[in-house]
Amino acid sequence: MNTAGEDKLRILFIAEAVSLAHVARPLALAMALDPARHAVFFASDPRFNALLGALPFPLRPLESIESSRFFTALANGTPIYDLPTLRRYVRDDLELISAVRPHLVVGDFRLSLSVSARLAGVPYFSITNSYWSPYARQRFPLPTHPLAQLLGVSAAQALFRLVRPIVFALHARPLNRLRREHGLPSLGSDLRRVYTDADHTLYADVPEFLDLPFLPAHHHFLGPLLWSPNVPLPDWWEEIPGDRPLLYVTLGSSGLHRALPPIIDALADLPVTAMVATAGVALRTHPENVFTANYLPGEAAAARAQLVICNGGSPTSQQALAAGVPVLGIASNLDQFLNMQAVEAHGAGLCLRADRAMPADIRRAATTLLGNPAFRDSARGLAGIFARYDSGRRFSELVAGLRPKTGARGARC
Repeated sequence: MNTAGEDKLRILFIAEAVSLAHVARPLALAMALDPARHAVFFASDPRFNALLGALPFPLRPLESIESSRFFTALANGTPIYDLPTLRRYVRDDLELISAVRPHLVVGDFRLSLSVSARLAGVPYFSITNSYWSPYARQRFPLPTHPLAQLLGVSAAQALFRLVRPIVFALHARPLNRLRREHGLPSLGSDLRRVYTDADHTLYADVPEFLDLPFLPAHHHFLGPLLWSPNVPLPDWWEEIPGDRPLLYVTLGSSGLHRALPPIIDALADLPVTAMVATAGVALRTHPENVFTANYLPGEAAAARAQLVICNGGSPTSQQALAAGVPVLGIASNLDQFLNMQAVEAHGAGLCLRADRAMPADIRRAATTLLGNPAFRDSARGLAGIFARYDSGRRFSELVAGLRPKTGARGARC
């Protein structure tokens, strides 16, 4: 006979902890579920656990590649995962699924679940961004890459336009080889299909953000997934002067951290005050108008600010836009450039290349964003759109159709 606990829908969230964003988004969804109806399990590499605080569900350790390896691959344009790593991931995934016996697996950038969830016979939902959708109509900006230094940005962009399909195919090859080893069909040469493959694909965006006219029924917009680290407020939080524009600066865990000192230098000469989350980056000195902490509660910081300066990634950009605050993105990888391309298209921010951004460029862009009310008006327009999306409710409605049932590897109700 089943116990009351066994009547709950068992949902296993798996976060690929190469960056904090891939932990934060599934955590936001996990926290939104009703514990009376759902038994939640959360698996991730423990490297970010100190920022998560007390959680109402168990955390299970699951190894991810080192963040340094992830960022090096992004910087060099090489595949992030090789075949041996993905094979190991599948073994770890299957062991975890067998132990938890979930009725649903939800992953964020855990590409191995494209194989392991199918082998386990468990429904698989994947969290991603709509700018990675194979159905999105867009161009692909050149990320920071040694070729840009060698050829110049314009020439390197033209070359990237030609070779980008080949690059995507090389990045897709390891997972396709793994799928073939397990009798699963190839996902093809478009990396976007590798990033979005799932029984249900969940976009942490709004449909107004990009042109996606022909989405299949198993692709869903949840809206922004907002989350802030569980950290105490710094001593200076209530003492910040209010007589000048306030900026929130963070490059997060995936920004080009050598870009932080030029940002600080740029702000030193502006009539502004800045709250800077350094993510552990050591600053030798900083001017009197800059207040620093290792981490800050991003949603609260963005809500106080008149401008957010970040790495251009979607999590901090969405915190800013949800508060109606424009964004200056200093982008390095393709994910960040794609996000900022959409932000710029909506008139809610500006993007600079992290490999080219000098203090004078940052100062000029910040002054433009602060001085032109059209940027704040556009950001407030997006805030109004974001407010119409309750991501937790949308996710709960999607999983409501699942019922506890006997599954592979001992899952049963």
